[in-house]
Amino acid sequence: MDRFGRLPLVIVAGWIVAAVLAVLVGVVGIGLVGSGLVSRQGAPISEDEVERALDGLGGASPTPPPATSSTATARGRSFPTRGGTVVADCERILSMSPAQGFAVHDQDDDEGEFRSVRGKVKVEVELTGCDQGTPRLEISEEAS
Repeated sequence: MDRFGRLPLVIVAGWIVAAVLAVLVGVVGIGLVGSGLVSRQGAPISEDEVERALDGLGGASPTPPPATSSTATARGRSFPTRGGTVVADCERILSMSPAQGFAVHDQDDDEGEFRSVRGKVKVEVELTGCDQGTPRLEISEEAS
């Protein structure tokens, strides 16, 4: 036999078979994921299907949710500050949402504090009362 013999042909044939098997396994796997393993539950439904499903409820009407603090936010007023947005009504601070680069450090019913993530700016907010139904806030800012 010559120096190269049949060994290189066997190696090349083995690589070709391995590549063909890898492609087949990939195609079969994609087919399974696309059709058999996932259910139809996440698929969109038509308007007619929605109406039929609602008709099947038999006139059940949803009950309104009980009055909670979410109704209080309708009375609140939004106050933008450098540290973020404060929503308050005449009785208390309802929420504090920090601006980018800030975090809510402290929040009570009548005062709160935003602090810079970098630690250089502190914004303090204090509810001081009400003017004709509009909450009044005192906002102070200090650089540390």
